[in-house]
Amino acid sequence: MQTINMHYAELKDSYLFYNIAQKTKAYLEEHPGTHLYRMGIGDVSLPLCDAVIKALHEAVEDQAHKDSFHGYMPECGAPFLREAIAKYYGERGVALSSEEVFVSSGASDELGDILDLFDRSSTSLVIEPAYPAYVDANVMAGRKIVHLSSGEENGFLPLPDENTKADLLYICSPNNPTGAVFRKEQLQAWVDYANKTGAVILFDAAYEAFIEDPELPHSIFELPGARTCAIEICSLSKTAGFTGTRLGYTVIPKELERCGMNLNAMWVRNRTTKTNGVSYIIQKGGAAVFTPEGQRQIHENIRIYKNNAACLMSALDECGIQYFGGKNAPYIWMKCPEGMTSWELFDYLLHEIQVVGTPGEGFGACGEGYFRFSTFGSPEDTKEAARRIKTLFSEEAH
Repeated sequence: MQTINMHYAELKDSYLFYNIAQKTKAYLEEHPGTHLYRMGIGDVSLPLCDAVIKALHEAVEDQAHKDSFHGYMPECGAPFLREAIAKYYGERGVALSSEEVFVSSGASDELGDILDLFDRSSTSLVIEPAYPAYVDANVMAGRKIVHLSSGEENGFLPLPDENTKADLLYICSPNNPTGAVFRKEQLQAWVDYANKTGAVILFDAAYEAFIEDPELPHSIFELPGARTCAIEICSLSKTAGFTGTRLGYTVIPKELERCGMNLNAMWVRNRTTKTNGVSYIIQKGGAAVFTPEGQRQIHENIRIYKNNAACLMSALDECGIQYFGGKNAPYIWMKCPEGMTSWELFDYLLHEIQVVGTPGEGFGACGEGYFRFSTFGSPEDTKEAARRIKTLFSEEAH
């Protein structure tokens, strides 16, 4: 009798970021005391903003008194936070009811958990280069995967192909790792395709707060028809520095139905069965993000990360190295110079100038030949890394 999920044997040997960690660990063991300029994993470097910290402290104090103590929270999220998020969407012209917002422990968790709503016989389409967890979560479930490659020819923003059949469509915009952002007409093509074929879009909006261009959509629900074909998953990790605090949210419209089943009602049933909710303290901190003061403060931090991106892009411009992203997204997708493979460039930058990035090959086969820089590091480290990159490749040019 088979008792083990053998689909785990189909996964790649190890996770991309685990490989990076192992290589950097080995380097530091050989070069103790060396400072590395880490622009690989997209972890934030700035602390939580003052509005959030104040709310967290107040929530901790609430837990110290019988009259204000909170035990189990509602599994789908505290009403005060669900309402704050719905209002946030409303201010951008997207009408949601608070019952369509589900509070989660983060987008990464939710991207895996949401697959409970879909039969394992369904097919998932992943636009690559892609966040590796999209593929791995579906491999673990034994689900068939269609890999849709993108590249410079379409700005890493492919449109649906009528000959491609899939039930679940992963779309990340702004994209990780390429930094590309779908324009409304491009995203509309995917919405129309999903409604026509009966597919469901899983829209990863983890980086929406980095969009500056007013013509670019922050949410898929800005598009007509999206309420009948899409689920949106978002995170406060990069928006507000919650990487170590863990909080996100998922939007499932009440109109979304497939096979006579309502997906909003299904997710209520799932959450009330499989979770005991996110802690009161963390949700109070999250609600502070959506206050006017919280919004002002988080965008001050985002501006610092955007300045990091500008610093790196300036260095690459001076070296004549081609890249994508960096403007409406926190990632820079650099073309590997000198015909290097992405892992060759990783080793080269690590050993020559102690700069750590992410090899594009780890985001899918079509990511080979590219390299991702995260702009979430400290301004001081980013400035020094940019200087080292500029010096290294300028010297090579001569």
